[in-house]
Amino acid sequence: MNLEFNEKGKYYTDVISKATVPAIIQTATHRIEGFVHVRLNERLKDELDRGEAFLAVTDAKVFSNAGLLVYQADFLSVSRAQIIWVIPAGDENKSGDQ
Repeated sequence: MNLEFNEKGKYYTDVISKATVPAIIQTATHRIEGFVHVRLNERLKDELDRGEAFLAVTDAKVFSNAGLLVYQADFLSVSRAQIIWVIPAGDENKSGDQ
């Protein structure tokens, strides 16, 4: 890890602090539940808009379209090209009819 200090004593590192956001990711063939890691003070949308080819998901559970658990992993890299939609977990039961 690279650690640098400026003249006021503030330090800089290569490490990017992130917050974990529980999310549900839908692809054409599977639903994935897990945690997406978002830079501090940014939104899930900001993470999705990055130009990287893959989205990292931790504590991932992969479900078939029938709702059956087919795979579980501590880490999963999802091709952004395969993602249809993403929502923060907990928002899936919200509707405009409140």
